[in-house]
Amino acid sequence: MLRGPRRRLPPAPRLLLPLLLLLLLLPGAPAQPDPGPARPREQPGEARSGPAWPAFRGLRERLRAAGALSRRYWALFSCRVWPEDCEHDETPAGPLGWDLPLLGQQYLDILTAWYCSFQDCCGGGDCRISNNFTGLESDLSVRLHGQHLAQELVLRAVRGYLELPQPDKALALSFHGWSGTGKNFVAQMLAENLYQDGLRSDCVQMFIATFHFPHPKYMDLYKERLTGQIRKTQESCHQTLFIFDEAEKLHPGLLEAIRLNLKCQAPEDHRSESPRSIFLFLSNLGGNIINKVVLNLLKAGWSREDIAMEHLESSLQAEIVESSDGAFGHSHLVKENLIDFFIPFLPLEYRHVRLCARDAFLSQELPYTEAALDEVAKMVVYVPKEEQLFSSQGCKSISQRIKYFLP
Repeated sequence: MLRGPRRRLPPAPRLLLPLLLLLLLLPGAPAQPDPGPARPREQPGEARSGPAWPAFRGLRERLRAAGALSRRYWALFSCRVWPEDCEHDETPAGPLGWDLPLLGQQYLDILTAWYCSFQDCCGGGDCRISNNFTGLESDLSVRLHGQHLAQELVLRAVRGYLELPQPDKALALSFHGWSGTGKNFVAQMLAENLYQDGLRSDCVQMFIATFHFPHPKYMDLYKERLTGQIRKTQESCHQTLFIFDEAEKLHPGLLEAIRLNLKCQAPEDHRSESPRSIFLFLSNLGGNIINKVVLNLLKAGWSREDIAMEHLESSLQAEIVESSDGAFGHSHLVKENLIDFFIPFLPLEYRHVRLCARDAFLSQELPYTEAALDEVAKMVVYVPKEEQLFSSQGCKSISQRIKYFLP
């Protein structure tokens, strides 16, 4: 039975819930929580009043036949969508909580799924975890341009981690490359495909070093708040995603607080599923060495798509460790090998900027011409000075530039 006050629902579920109640209050279902006088059965020849709803009549008969619209059925449905208000010790006995016929169980699943498509049914948002790997693969291959290494590594690492039966540590990915090459874009894709609410999910937390932790004198307070936020999110959600932008500007104390969440930890109960956490670090650190290696390979006749991790991995990690730009490279995250993958984002070329311009027109449902795409791409500065191969800002601000070509 349900006890205690009912929490208030947001406006959308409050409007949709009456539709659900309509199904539950069809003839044959109790209209009040407490049983009242029995309604007289309708005689075989008795005509019904009001409009006939064939679809609802059929659904009503099947639900009635399954015995699913009893007070206990409603209690079980309520326990599913509002578990914090349900006293489990009073849940009716039986293999499914009570003797629920198979057809009734199917309708319970349908109603629960319908309601949860509009309202987060669990306190931490776990019921809105989607883990849409097909969508992630499609986004990485279609929407992300010029980053074949990131496409492959991100999908393989995230999918492999989330499919592990018992991960013993959090997954840590570090994105490196020039501004505008797609690091934040990929982080957004991950949030959108792992969670129905994307970056707005309660299970996703994003921190920008210079915005959330701007003043060194308050670092102890920042560290305490960060530790508490990570712990609170992990307690509320079985699967969490933490994004740290401008990672090279994180204070050593904050990096140490994060390190404690990346160390290997044995699950407390081997019979239960281990919680999963993904930590993303986004940084411009190493961008210059990535560009240098790519430039040399292209000059040597290599195709961009033939560049592999073996060409970049050692140089990138050495650049990160030796860099004097921030504490990230000198942190225990790197020294203790707690970062699972250092993922390079390659500099973007003219053809990639054109694709970004095309996507910007399409996203705003605006017409475009091939000449317009060329004009947008030509507005970008390309480096090095002699070769002019790479966009100095990647695809950043492309969506703002297209307004100059609107009729």
